[in-house]
Amino acid sequence: MLRRALIAIVALLCVAGVAAAQDAETVVVLTHDSFAISEEVLHAFEELSGISVEILRSGDAGQMVNQAILSKSHPLGDVLYGVDNTFLSRALDAEIFAEYESPQLADVPEEFHADDSYRVTPVDYGDVCLNYDLAYFEEHELPLPESLSDLTASDYHGLLVVENAATSSPGLAFLLATIAEFGDEGDYTYLDYWRALADNDVLVVAGWSDAYYGEFTVGSRGAGDRPLVVSYASSPPAEVIYSDEPDAGAVTGAIVEDNMCFRQIEYAGVLAGAANQAGAEEFIDFMLSVDFQADLPLNMFVFPVVQDIELPEVFVEHAAIPEKSAALDPALIEEKRDEWIQAWTEAMLR
Repeated sequence: MLRRALIAIVALLCVAGVAAAQDAETVVVLTHDSFAISEEVLHAFEELSGISVEILRSGDAGQMVNQAILSKSHPLGDVLYGVDNTFLSRALDAEIFAEYESPQLADVPEEFHADDSYRVTPVDYGDVCLNYDLAYFEEHELPLPESLSDLTASDYHGLLVVENAATSSPGLAFLLATIAEFGDEGDYTYLDYWRALADNDVLVVAGWSDAYYGEFTVGSRGAGDRPLVVSYASSPPAEVIYSDEPDAGAVTGAIVEDNMCFRQIEYAGVLAGAANQAGAEEFIDFMLSVDFQADLPLNMFVFPVVQDIELPEVFVEHAAIPEKSAALDPALIEEKRDEWIQAWTEAMLR
């Protein structure tokens, strides 16, 4: 009996040892539903590092952060990727990240750094901007709006569709752009601006797909009647890539005048209490590698933060990067986000 008990204990210890070894060879990446990477790039990292990568998609950025906060005593993964500047302060305040300063950060401009303690690492960025139907504006000989204020002019009556700021990431980003421009105090606030947009027959729909593929004249392929839509600066090259006739060129453009776009920067961080912290740090380094950064544009339609990464030709030709995007302090966003959204909802949807 004693001999059998000892054999059983040894067997259990062996199984536990194998499981621990397997855990040490796996990195679990908690991310949003939009995460994408080329299989060959991911496999190359796995081959070189000896680490197996498990991707755990967790809804949109807000849902992902909330899950990470609720589970921080028993983290769901080793790395979290995809928290952006609209939810960054919530994640930092909840102390869900461990500090890690990647040596690759030397190649990332200071403008993308957000945390002096290196709890998060910038990975990519994109700008939420107005997109327009090239053919419509040419046919109607209509000038493009050069400021947010221009959108309230009669020239653009009934032409703009936007997303609900309470239910859509680009919708929230566009709301934040208007707050950055007009403020929330004074004689003319962002709410006054939105009421002026409402008087100019702006259409508010639930999300990006509803706006772009349902109401936008291009994305809907003729079913929609709105030639202006809140989308991304990288949407025009996406239109070219997925077109039946990509050689025909762009059919949409992005308006990137000063302060008309809102920049979203996405970050990654090692989760505090990660089962595989060393592997998580190695994955953070990988996300700043040339291979990963160069893979971003055609997979997630965002821009790399690492300097001197060569962009795909279709991005060079058809994407636009604003010289000056609207910006708000992430801490201020966290403090007032719910208040701003509630006030916007009452003004626009009730």
